[in-house]
Amino acid sequence: MDSATTSQTSSLRKTALNALHRRLGAKMVNFGGWDMPVEYPSSGGLIAEHKAVRGNVGVFDVSHMGDIRIRSGTKPGGALEAVQHITMNDASRLTIGQAQYSAMLYPEGTFVDDVIVHRLGEDDYLLVINAGTREKDINWVRENTRGIDCVVEDLSDAYSQLAIQGPRAAAVVQTLTDADLSGIKNYWFTHGTVCGLKNALIARTGYTGEDGFEIYVPSDSSTSERVWNQVIEAGRGFGVIPCGLGARNTLRLESKMALYGHEISDKINVWEAGLDRYCKTEKGDFIGRAALERSKASGLARTLVGLEMIDRG
Repeated sequence: MDSATTSQTSSLRKTALNALHRRLGAKMVNFGGWDMPVEYPSSGGLIAEHKAVRGNVGVFDVSHMGDIRIRSGTKPGGALEAVQHITMNDASRLTIGQAQYSAMLYPEGTFVDDVIVHRLGEDDYLLVINAGTREKDINWVRENTRGIDCVVEDLSDAYSQLAIQGPRAAAVVQTLTDADLSGIKNYWFTHGTVCGLKNALIARTGYTGEDGFEIYVPSDSSTSERVWNQVIEAGRGFGVIPCGLGARNTLRLESKMALYGHEISDKINVWEAGLDRYCKTEKGDFIGRAALERSKASGLARTLVGLEMIDRG
């Protein structure tokens, strides 16, 4: 590694598992300002990782994702008011322990970012945001919830987040937790002991189009590595392999899941992206709603379409 490469790498942010990825021989890349594994050649590389998640189970380090907690302030209801104002889905439909796909929009109806909203408690929500837009998103939430009685906390550096994905993911995770995973439906979550860590968040969510769980554990390196290693050990009989962001991208693309900067951006609105099923204009006002109603009335000049490959090549 030359000095220029060393300098470039040292300027990138790193998850608590960075040293572990390097010990495993991962190919590392700059992803949104983060030094992240794109694939693990020792496990067969991107294609093998993709197939493992479709057929068995894979584990991803997604600790670069951001986490924003919004709680009510002095009076009940402030957290919901804030979340309803800054996101396009209807968070009032969530019960405690449920999550939903949503997005934050600019006044023009284009995307600040897409998010997963978790209802943690009566007046308590967690928004999981994308890595490349973390600082922008956090600033956007704070600026656009001023005047609402709520407390906004950036918890992005508090957790390591591991995604265990694939048809055999539930069997692997169940060996590591005292929580009964059989009752957790897709886009629901619970808290339980994971790898001996009490009150860990266990969500049946993911970005692969497969069944799977995302677990949140303390972000120190020793804890993060211990949990990663225990997941790998527990999954040996299920065909688990470590997976990088390359496979995560092909899996999400194959499953028609949007990526900020590609299918959605600050130049693409909700209707153009084909995500209208997640946009609840009937819930009342929110940032971007007026522009979207005007856009719908005037008609679309373009829309995102999918392509199905019928042959190899």
